[in-house]
Amino acid sequence: QVQLVESGGGSVQAGESLRLSCVASESTFSPYCMGWFRQAPGKEREGVARIWFEDGRTREIGSVAGRFTISRDNAKNTLYLQMNRLKPGDTGTYYCAAVLRGGGFCDWVNFKNWGQGTQVTVSS
Repeated sequence: QVQLVESGGGSVQAGESLRLSCVASESTFSPYCMGWFRQAPGKEREGVARIWFEDGRTREIGSVAGRFTISRDNAKNTLYLQMNRLKPGDTGTYYCAAVLRGGGFCDWVNFKNWGQGTQVTVSS
């Protein structure tokens, strides 16, 4: 089973930027879509952004639209989340995951192959 490994988290001030990366263990990994999720302390995990591999279209949730950008580099087998103008409310553990081909639509409930997560802390 393919493994996903996130990196790039850290502690920043509000208004600063971070770029998260998610590398798949298999170079031939080609899911239907991939996404980024986050979980703040004491809260449920929520989907943040997703990207469809066939046509590259993306969707972000309202609270991050215009600030976060999801992208992929197939040559590097890597998924990214560029996070700009970070806010304290963006604090949490960020995870990447995938919907495999044949695994259903690119809905939040269908994501699997979770990574271990990377911590993002934004202070005011």
